[in-house]
Amino acid sequence: MLVEGEEMRSLWWDEECGCLKLIDQRRLPFQLKIFDAESIEEVSYAIKKMVVRGAPAIGCAAAYGMVLADDKEKAARILRRTRPTAHDLFYAIDYMLENEGSLEAAHSYVDSTIEKCRKIGEVGEKLIAQGSRILTHCNAGALATVDWGTALAPIRMAKDRDIFVWVDETRPRLQGLLTSWELKQEGIKHALIADNAAGYFMSMGEVDMVIVGADRIASNYDVANKIGTYEKAVLAKENGIPFYVAAPASTFDEGISDGRKIKIEERDAEEVTKIFDYVPDEVRNPAFDVTPAKYITGIITENGIIKPSDKVLR
Repeated sequence: MLVEGEEMRSLWWDEECGCLKLIDQRRLPFQLKIFDAESIEEVSYAIKKMVVRGAPAIGCAAAYGMVLADDKEKAARILRRTRPTAHDLFYAIDYMLENEGSLEAAHSYVDSTIEKCRKIGEVGEKLIAQGSRILTHCNAGALATVDWGTALAPIRMAKDRDIFVWVDETRPRLQGLLTSWELKQEGIKHALIADNAAGYFMSMGEVDMVIVGADRIASNYDVANKIGTYEKAVLAKENGIPFYVAAPASTFDEGISDGRKIKIEERDAEEVTKIFDYVPDEVRNPAFDVTPAKYITGIITENGIIKPSDKVLR
């Protein structure tokens, strides 16, 4: 991805210090700060506290985390407890255990993730017409995937087609700011909107398509993604707007039959209340929701587009 005109990954292995370096996403878009993780505990902290976020990026961070640990099985247990919803995390841990947790295996895993995202871009950009107005939710760009992105990969590849992107702010952690920051770095026209404004712009005919990422996809193609995705899918269906999900094969969980069985992470109530002086008696803060397959036009993968309606990969 471009950062101030220079190519940069959202995380990388530093040979000099023998450690993992990550862009601290908690600081963006106000400050570009690098977080050094020199132990499995620091990688675990980075994942749990959202220094790094986005399912593919979490998986890549976990892969390097396994390299830093002497006891690979213990490291796997530590990492599995960090974020329960993202399937890539567990996929990466299993991959590293099968490959002795080596640095070479971690590099291979990360490079493969980036290549999958690039291919998602190639597949998805064919759906984007000249002058398209695209709505996206949360951040499914290079920050969330190391490079390219999932939902943002097709948008990046189609940026010369005079496209425009509507960016949901994505409460309560405001990950839409990260998407806005990425799009600004790429020179892609966009506007940040309140989450509740998406339906308005759809109803006014100002949205041509929706593309979002995914944290876990069940075997029936129900999709777990950032909280608020479900309502965007319903609104898109109501307004006759194509709704696409972009995700690599590592996000698919064949062991889960449908979205009701996906464990939804609930985060600290303070994420919702900390801007207020008044704290209500009870706060709920689910980080994800599940979008039923019936609302999804297609799932853009590195291997083609899956149409949940007919279960055919084209």
